[in-house]
Amino acid sequence: MEEIKYIRNEVNSKGYSYSDVARRTNTDFRTVKKYADMDNFQPEKKKKKAQPAPVMDPVKDIVDQWLREDMKKKKKYRRTAKRIWQLLKDEVSFKGSERTVRGYVSKRKKELLEESDDAALPLESKPGDAQVDFGEAPFKVKGKVIDLPYLVLSFPYSNAFLVQVFEAENQECFLEGLKRFFHHLQGVPKRIRFDNLSPAVKKVLPQGKRELTEGFKRFALHYGFEYEFCNPGAGNEKGHVEAMVKYARNNFFLPERTVYQLDNLNDRLWEEAEKDRNRPHYEKKQEIARLFEEDKEALMYLPPEEYSCVRYETLKADKYGYILVDTKRYSTSPRFANQKVLAGITYNRIDILSDNYEVIVSHERLYGEESKSMKWQPYLYLMAKRPTALKYTTFYDQLPFKWQTYLEECTLEEKKKALQLLSDLLKDHSLETATEALEIASERCHPSTETIKQVFHQLIHGRGSRETVRLKSTVPVMPIAERGMNQYDVFFQQERRKA
Repeated sequence: MEEIKYIRNEVNSKGYSYSDVARRTNTDFRTVKKYADMDNFQPEKKKKKAQPAPVMDPVKDIVDQWLREDMKKKKKYRRTAKRIWQLLKDEVSFKGSERTVRGYVSKRKKELLEESDDAALPLESKPGDAQVDFGEAPFKVKGKVIDLPYLVLSFPYSNAFLVQVFEAENQECFLEGLKRFFHHLQGVPKRIRFDNLSPAVKKVLPQGKRELTEGFKRFALHYGFEYEFCNPGAGNEKGHVEAMVKYARNNFFLPERTVYQLDNLNDRLWEEAEKDRNRPHYEKKQEIARLFEEDKEALMYLPPEEYSCVRYETLKADKYGYILVDTKRYSTSPRFANQKVLAGITYNRIDILSDNYEVIVSHERLYGEESKSMKWQPYLYLMAKRPTALKYTTFYDQLPFKWQTYLEECTLEEKKKALQLLSDLLKDHSLETATEALEIASERCHPSTETIKQVFHQLIHGRGSRETVRLKSTVPVMPIAERGMNQYDVFFQQERRKA
């Protein structure tokens, strides 16, 4: 560098000719002219010469494709280098050695992992990255306008989103929503950014750490996605999903929609979200549907088994056999009064389980104003064995008036049969249908259990009830006989007055 500096100084500053400086420095004329006239002395970027690989070059694209596919799978499901070599030999008659393939696979895996890590910058919009959050909108349910939460999964790269409506923001609804998104897409985002939602985060710890709920940790491990959480009060870190929550409310849910069956509404929302992608991206000017294909291409594969979003809890029943889940009461069985029972809790069901996880009683999960769910069948089965105690139980007061009246008019044996029949009917059908059958069967007289059963089966099989044929007769109408023990009470009262 000192020699170059001298040449430039002699030519450019002192005015000597190229040939004179070349003679004095014993340097070629062309070299003196080159350095004297040079304007750019920045270090030259040396490009690495690509080494020709005549054996691997024809199959590199195939191997790269396999490696990218495998990155979407769990490690134990990925092809080994040896397996890739065997497949190349079988499918494209590859002539290279296993060692050659091993070397390329090892090097290429590192490069692909680096590319993947670069794509993991949380605030960059890369294909397959997603964000999740809850929103809230008004809906008309059973004639009343109520607010219901909805879960949104958005993709910042394409501006696409998916949405599902639920009845609460609890952990079961949250995980059920994520599972629906994954299985609808037939893939799992590699990274999902969340707010500090209580279904996922129990506690925000110092230095950006989180204490996660057990259910969320297991769910994330099962589906294999990476999770990121916003800093407290930093909603801008998930600004895309917040914008999509607002967009979904304004374009899908206002004015309030009438909901008859929530499952039907959610089925329609898949189609509506898909149609919404037939519009240009606000910035990229390409159709969202086309960009969304890149998002889907970057998704990981689903695990072999679908995750069961059920939470198991051991709960103590009260003296009436009720357990409490989120301030709502659910019946179990009289034999569980003041005992601990196992409950399986999902977004839409509460199942009372045996020690072997067999369902004993199943309830629809309550939301809104309803506070108690009663299943009569387990109570009736026990009461059929002790019918005399029936009238002195709280369970008796909860029976429909029609059944109370009917049971009062039954003899002891008839009462046993009636309770056993009711227990059998309620295993698979509602109390309302059983009560309707009793009302129809009682129109003419006090019915037997066989008559009630016959009318019940006519109702559930859609044949309705059969009208009793009235025959003309000269026989005088007999007074209706009163049943039960009331006549004996009246008789003894009369005898006491005579005495």
